[in-house]
Amino acid sequence: MTVNSQVLGYIVSEESYSDKAVIVKEGSVGDWVYVILEGRVKIKKRISGGLLTIDTLSEGNFVGEMAMLKQSNSTRSAWAVADGPVILGVLDSVRLLQEWESQPAKIKKLISNLIQNIEKSTQKAADMIEASK
Repeated sequence: MTVNSQVLGYIVSEESYSDKAVIVKEGSVGDWVYVILEGRVKIKKRISGGLLTIDTLSEGNFVGEMAMLKQSNSTRSAWAVADGPVILGVLDSVRLLQEWESQPAKIKKLISNLIQNIEKSTQKAADMIEASK
């Protein structure tokens, strides 16, 4: 997957991370969103035995979008950790939120429900894996 040219217009800065660097910490508060420009990022959930990898994202994927869309100082639902060297584009959260607010209420509610379902499903999967150990 490559980074869409429309997304490139939202990038306000770039950040580099070395292998295994923590990009986002589960439970932290944040409203910034990244797009992966180069490299891979592992998405992890905390379980009693440590961190469980639930997905690996690559170029063109987003990191941090769920907390931004939930707003109101939402906490991050997972860890994001560099899997090798990574370059991320930091997206203009103010502009994204302005455009988000201009969307019809029905669309915002639908997306909010989808986010909640993803978070619940991810947590259930992590809980099932932890219980099986």
